Amino acid sequence: MLQTMQVKHFTVFDDERFQFAPGINVIIGENGTGKSQLMKLGYALSVVSHAQKQAQRKGKEEWQRAIADKLIVVCQPESLGRLVSRKQGRNRCEIGVKFTKDNADFKFSFATNSKTEVRLSSTPSEHIEAPPVFFPTREMLSIFPGFAAIYRNRELEFDETYYDLALALEARPLKGKRTGHASSLIDELEKLMKGRVGLENGHFYLYPFEEGKGRIEMPLVAEGIRKIAMMTYLLINGGLKDRGTLFWDEPETNLNPRLMQSLAGALVAMAHNGVQIVLATHSLFLLRELDIALTEKKYQKVHRQYIALALENDDVRVSQSDSLDDVNPIAVLDADLEQSDRYLDLSGDN
Repeated sequence: MLQTMQVKHFTVFDDERFQFAPGINVIIGENGTGKSQLMKLGYALSVVSHAQKQAQRKGKEEWQRAIADKLIVVCQPESLGRLVSRKQGRNRCEIGVKFTKDNADFKFSFATNSKTEVRLSSTPSEHIEAPPVFFPTREMLSIFPGFAAIYRNRELEFDETYYDLALALEARPLKGKRTGHASSLIDELEKLMKGRVGLENGHFYLYPFEEGKGRIEMPLVAEGIRKIAMMTYLLINGGLKDRGTLFWDEPETNLNPRLMQSLAGALVAMAHNGVQIVLATHSLFLLRELDIALTEKKYQKVHRQYIALALENDDVRVSQSDSLDDVNPIAVLDADLEQSDRYLDLSGDN
């Protein structure tokens, strides 16, 4: 799991240290404040850590090559140096990451003129056990058929988070009867979808519970339900597991309020069961629903962290706390309150 990230001269960030909780982490901010790039950085390095453990690689050159390759395909700069903060003259980006309390800092750097070169100064003593998962803003189930094969052989305008997700979705369901917390969560999500999700001949379908209704191909299912189905299937096939991390960029996109309420409850339940959640959002409604879910007695011990990002004189100001009330400013909250004031003024004029 991701614990801390120290970033210096990375995209819009000058010099910041980000703290992550093992439970729910919410990154809040306006467009252009670096939410997606921060999440992609955490995801890319988590992938590298897990892959290096799987391959049992320890050589410095292998680490450096793996870091550079993953950052380029996930963040999609023209060259690695384009991820360095845009300042006059040459500059150097420095990254430090810690995955657990006990392992050493994972430190590396690269310069403005770097093409694919990374300088590694420290590697972690332990690696991530469970693979991370990244949900981009667009759901994957409707474009899943043949996506992985096409991505490997053709130029596509998708970053590699889509390809990684397609590979995670390819895995067949785990054997045996569903048991434990994951089973109850899957049951709740299936009730929400009013059906179960399945993979058949390379295509995903929704199989309604209502008698007499046949399977429905995923492109004909509402996008909000497709997002819920995507998460459900990864619970079914073990893609989302204890000690793993789910990164999700703007989960509220194309979800109605009822689905957002259910999604918030599901995310908190997953965090309670050992999955680290890192998400970026613009939605005040989703923020409130997460906070409401976290007040339930059984979830009160779920650790949480809020990271608010705000533009100030072309710089990004960072505020962090384990309480939503203590981060400032929250742009979506300010905008929501300002809209309410304008609406009340309009009503008063009439």
